[in-house]
Amino acid sequence: MTVPATSLPGLCKGTVFRHFPTKDDLVAAIVLDRVTRLTALAAELCTAPDAGAALLEFLRFAARQRQQLDLSFLSGDLGADVDKAQKAMALAITELVGHARAQGALRPDVTGTDVMLLMCVPGDVVKHLPGAPPDLWERYLAILFDGLRPEGAHPLPQPPPA
Repeated sequence: MTVPATSLPGLCKGTVFRHFPTKDDLVAAIVLDRVTRLTALAAELCTAPDAGAALLEFLRFAARQRQQLDLSFLSGDLGADVDKAQKAMALAITELVGHARAQGALRPDVTGTDVMLLMCVPGDVVKHLPGAPPDLWERYLAILFDGLRPEGAHPLPQPPPA
């Protein structure tokens, strides 16, 4: 059930505009919140005893977040705070990937950048399938994660992106 904003005590358009003077400010705040959550989880999971399970948990969280709110349409500069947060997230993901590689849970040629680019794949695959069950993304996450494992890995045809 959706509650009309007017029925929430003290919440109206003016409240939103006081905190976010422009749409860009609102979007930047949403993205910053998402990136901050991903960064915190990646950093927390870097100390997990099972690095492979930790990486899979991170990817599952990222895919679930994307299902809840798809921000893939965004492009351009969202401000210094978002840029700084994205760089912190990249470092945390790279550390998590390094932890998984060190434990042998991840193929040795996969980088943090690879994982950052692949985070969106499970959700992006199913959004183009009309009538797809809401949890179908989990199938593609499992396929993707199997491709990250060292068992049966073949050399990659291209070097990793910078």
